[in-house]
Amino acid sequence: MTDFDFNFWCAHQMDWVERSLNHWVSVSVCAGLNHHAPADLMAAMRYAVLDGGKRLRPLLVLAAFEAVSSGPSDWFIPIEEDVDEAARRGGDFESGGGVDETVLRAACAVELIHAYSLVHDDMPCMDNDVLRRGKPTVHAQFGEATALLAGDALQALAFELLTPESPTLIPQRSVLLCRLLARAAGCAGMAGGQAIDLASVGLPLSEFELREMHSLKTGSLLTACVMMGAACGDASLKALDALADFGRTVGLAFQVVDDILDVSSDCVTLGKTVGKDALQDKPTFVSLMGETRARAFTRDLLDRALQALLASGLSDTRALQGLARMVVSRSY
Repeated sequence: MTDFDFNFWCAHQMDWVERSLNHWVSVSVCAGLNHHAPADLMAAMRYAVLDGGKRLRPLLVLAAFEAVSSGPSDWFIPIEEDVDEAARRGGDFESGGGVDETVLRAACAVELIHAYSLVHDDMPCMDNDVLRRGKPTVHAQFGEATALLAGDALQALAFELLTPESPTLIPQRSVLLCRLLARAAGCAGMAGGQAIDLASVGLPLSEFELREMHSLKTGSLLTACVMMGAACGDASLKALDALADFGRTVGLAFQVVDDILDVSSDCVTLGKTVGKDALQDKPTFVSLMGETRARAFTRDLLDRALQALLASGLSDTRALQGLARMVVSRSY
């Protein structure tokens, strides 16, 4: 087995994701579809997606795909093919040119759903926040009406990416990816979790109730990322079950760390308002457990996530392992 440099891997995958998002969230793509998005709407969409974010969700898609495709290789490192060159040829990627278009579209689609959720969650009717990724939130920059529409448009564009007009995606796989993403984002997933979160302000929740809320609000989309990556390749039922367990565990760990950072970090480091959960009287893992126990809980969750990967039977899960460790050790 060759040496694996996690930071090198992340840099290559993020390069493809960033350039692809820049291409697909653009006026040129809309024009290619015989539609011209209003300039202020497109500007808000690009502001919400580009130049910021950890890109954890697309990285999970790519890492899961690699895990079910026998581990890292040079398939995703650009050799002759380039995103911009592909765009000049007509907006799509040729198969075999150094990039798997199906998994790249899936990776970008989950990031668009994540971006839409942040735009809406930050609005005055939700969390009423004015800082995100170290810059003003979309509604603070563009106004509430444009922010609302930008979120709507990003959500729609996510599913458009998974259903291209050109026959580059196997239809059955495209349907599966859409179903996985829709379930994760809908009433039994992210939107449902947000509804519970809003209804829980000022109420004492048990640890079980808090886990259930965040398994929907945060965990559902992170789990979908792993399952969408696996769906782009070939995986046994045993591997799929283990990857789903991994995704749920990492999703919970992400939220616990988020709660810890809300009381231990600062606005400059975190890129968003800190201490807002306490100000809004929201139940968190820190308010329920205390910071020391919450930190110990994240370490337990990391162990569980790594054990799930061992149980998967997959030969090389180093990228997924690295992402799990990154989630637990992150400082922003």
